[in-house]
Amino acid sequence: MADETTTSTTPAASTPSERPAGERPSGPRGPRPGGPGGPGGPGGRKFFRRKKVCKFCTEKIDAISYRDVRLLQGFVAERGKIVPRRLTGVCTTHQRKLSAAIKQARNIALLPFAARY
Repeated sequence: MADETTTSTTPAASTPSERPAGERPSGPRGPRPGGPGGPGGPGGRKFFRRKKVCKFCTEKIDAISYRDVRLLQGFVAERGKIVPRRLTGVCTTHQRKLSAAIKQARNIALLPFAARY
C-alpha cells in the first residue's frame, strides 16, 4: 500500500530533465501561429508600427499644469491609472512632469484616484 501512494502519475517525458533537448511543451492549445516562417514573414509581424513621438516635444510645451484637467485626462486610464510612456509615446522628462501634475491634480480633487465602481 505504501508503494501505491509514492508512485508518480505524471507521464515520463513531462519533466524538463527527461525531455529531449530541442523539444518544448506545446501546451493545451498547441503551437502558436505566426512564428518564424509563418504568415507575415519572420517574427509574424503583420504591419509596421510607427515610432511614437512625444506630444509635448512636438507642440513645444515645457510646463504641464495640474489645472489643465482635459490634457491630463488623456494620460489617465479609465480605472484611474497613469498610462505608461511606452503606450503614450511621451518622452521621459515630460512623463515625469506629467505624473507629478496628475498626482497634484488628484490631491486637490481635480482628477479621481480611482474609477467609480
